Amino acid sequence: MADDFEIVASNARIVLDSRGNQTVECDIFTPYSMGRSSAPSGASTGKTEVAAFPKGGAAASLEFFNSKVRRSINGFNALDQKGFDALLGEIDGTENFSAMGGNLSTVLSIACAKAVANGMGIPLYRYVGGMGVSVPDPLGNVIGGGKHSRNGTTIQEFMVSAQGKTFLESITVNSLVHKRIGEKLQEKLKDQSIGVGDERAWTAPISDDLAIDIVTEAAKEVTSESKVNVRVGSDFAATSFYNNGKYVYRNHTLSKDDQIDFAVSLIKDRGFFLLEDPMEEGDFDGFASITESTGKRGIIVGDDIYTTKASLIRKGIEKKSSNAVLIKVNQVGTLTSTLEAVEVARAAGWKNVISHRSGETTDDFLAHLSVAFRSSLIKSGTIGGERLAKLNELVRIQEDLTS
Repeated sequence: MADDFEIVASNARIVLDSRGNQTVECDIFTPYSMGRSSAPSGASTGKTEVAAFPKGGAAASLEFFNSKVRRSINGFNALDQKGFDALLGEIDGTENFSAMGGNLSTVLSIACAKAVANGMGIPLYRYVGGMGVSVPDPLGNVIGGGKHSRNGTTIQEFMVSAQGKTFLESITVNSLVHKRIGEKLQEKLKDQSIGVGDERAWTAPISDDLAIDIVTEAAKEVTSESKVNVRVGSDFAATSFYNNGKYVYRNHTLSKDDQIDFAVSLIKDRGFFLLEDPMEEGDFDGFASITESTGKRGIIVGDDIYTTKASLIRKGIEKKSSNAVLIKVNQVGTLTSTLEAVEVARAAGWKNVISHRSGETTDDFLAHLSVAFRSSLIKSGTIGGERLAKLNELVRIQEDLTS
């Protein structure tokens, strides 16, 4: 059995992500199967996450693969995922994959798991998650700003999550909200230009207050028309506009206490169900104040504050900083480390929200991991081919699970 899953060959290449930037893709071969994975890259990154690439970019990662990785993984038993991921760390020789880059370690790790799943004739979600799996709700970006656009809102993302009877119905309704928002922006801005950002969310030169009004209005209208409840949330990415102890918006500046009050008001007064990164990434106590004030009414998600690291999630649990964690494999570089983060959060009763990156590829491993991790939500946009690769795969997975 083990011989059937011995790694007999591997390849790596440079491909492009959705922003047209270079990233890496890897293939891992066993005697009877192959696994392939390509890695996304984020524009809004936490200071504690692994770097996507070493100095020199994707080309340096590819050179590292050809000179150091290819021979070292040959003959390894791909069934030993934990051992394989540990081997990647040994080959890299640093604490944070700074030699090979987190994107290379990620695609090697995921490709290994895919090769085994394909060799067993089972989907990746079943191989990783066993029988205890579930399909998440979709969480899609509809108005974007921050580092994902050039002239958008200060807050990075305004998101919607429809609660349809099926995943297909949910993503269809999310896309209807996206269309409705485009119509509202065109109507309000008239001769001014609107566009789309990195994640195909609408971007326009509007205030955050107007964006809040537009997204909540559109969600209510589509809810009424479709008879499907649409919830509204936001990713502040607050670190990106935090400066010298203040939160600097387009037209005003808030103190820490004012920022906390503003975040809480979105849940209590505007009906938001989810807030991601409402405080800068080092402010565990500020996060805790928001979580305590909103109670069970809101999902408070930490991304940059945790960067999918189990040790930081444990700190957040101790301080009661949030009640949910964002999960991104290439923040830590391996499937094993990601699983550890998910398990730590789950043991504390926290939700996990699995997420794409702003620079994506058409790899659909995120869809499978969302099911394997029993994620409450999958954050993967509303439109765009690289986003729909994940969303449409979840339509197929749900069909498979219910057939």
